[in-house]
Amino acid sequence: MARFLFATVPAVGHTAPALPIARELVARGHSVRWYTGVASADRIAATGATFHPITNPEHDYSERGLDGHYPRRRELSGIRKLRFDLTEVFAAPVAGQVRDLMALLDEEPADVLVGDTAFIGGTLVQDLGGPPLAGFGISVLAFPSRDLAPFGFGLRPVGGPVGRVRNRAMDAAMRNLLFRPMTTEVNKARQIFGLRPTRDSVFDFPRATRLYLQFSPPGFEYPVPDIPGQVRFVGPPRPRPDLTWRPPSWWDDLAGGRRVVLVNQGTVATDLDQLIRPAISALAGEEDLLVVAVTGGPDPAVLGPLPANTRVERFIPFDNLMPHVDVFVTNGGYGGVQLALAHGVPIVGAGKTEDKIEVNARVAYSGVGVDLRTQTPGAERVRAAVRQVLGDPAFTTTARRLRAEIEACGREQRAAELLEYLAAHGVPEPRRASTAPLARL
Repeated sequence: MARFLFATVPAVGHTAPALPIARELVARGHSVRWYTGVASADRIAATGATFHPITNPEHDYSERGLDGHYPRRRELSGIRKLRFDLTEVFAAPVAGQVRDLMALLDEEPADVLVGDTAFIGGTLVQDLGGPPLAGFGISVLAFPSRDLAPFGFGLRPVGGPVGRVRNRAMDAAMRNLLFRPMTTEVNKARQIFGLRPTRDSVFDFPRATRLYLQFSPPGFEYPVPDIPGQVRFVGPPRPRPDLTWRPPSWWDDLAGGRRVVLVNQGTVATDLDQLIRPAISALAGEEDLLVVAVTGGPDPAVLGPLPANTRVERFIPFDNLMPHVDVFVTNGGYGGVQLALAHGVPIVGAGKTEDKIEVNARVAYSGVGVDLRTQTPGAERVRAAVRQVLGDPAFTTTARRLRAEIEACGREQRAAELLEYLAAHGVPEPRRASTAPLARL
């Protein structure tokens, strides 16, 4: 039996994707503990893992959300909001993370520490002699690359001397203008524990992992030649079926012969005016389509009277709905995109906040869909993009190819195998040649 200690920042999107892995490890007879915000306690306990809370309530925003926990954040936008998040949300809690984890390790050692891509404290624990660190990617691969502009610009890879000069210049500017306050805050924590200062940003820290589990197929990522050697593509872990969910009364309409368009904005950027309203308006007169909108939280009643071809629900499990869907219209939430690809569904992406500009850029680059490159598309653009995806079978063909890649990756079962290997040997299992993206720049 191996002992695993998971540690994630207190956000659903950083915790929920790995729950199937914890469940799989428990089923294999291993000991699993999990350190994060209190709002995830029940979901973690349901996997069979033991929950341990963040002890400093100032750094646990899981119950009130970021804006509720940090009122000043509501007044910020753009670069200022991103700088605030990097510094206050990800870097400021690091010293507390280290203290809490070291106390847990004193109570019971662990063979592997498993953290999400933004859990910076795990790198310090490893530097202090703690267990080997495994990371998992809850978004696209954000490792710095000589062929990529810094994360957040949504730019395609550019190789060669000119492109690499551009990328280095942009990287230097970002480190000076955006990442410096975050790095300063991390170095305060490193000084507390007697560690040398670093120049790393939040996107550099995952390079310190011994193993990095990427929750996508390789074909979705940019095929840059300098992906770190510890990266293993495992595909999106399968969420546990919701046995309490019951289909709505209109469910049989999905089998009525019309092509189905799913519209969703995830659970973070839920302003219905940004995508769901424009999409419903855009497709209202399309009698050959059935539009299913899932609000992710807001009451569907706020949308008012609906067109005859539209159905709206607050929540539908994607694994139940996706087998019926022909195209997925999304703001680019990473988890939703990967679940769509797991069912071979092509995508129309329209979103630029958080990591969505990068997710949608890869939707277009990989050939699984169209990136509208805006947060607020008009109805005509949505209609044209949906018709483009439905009218060109290449998008569906590519999405189905990535579905096959996801199944070949092994998902949560393969992730558990790789973690077992790391626990037994202290190094990652050698990479399978077929899971490394091929350079096609």
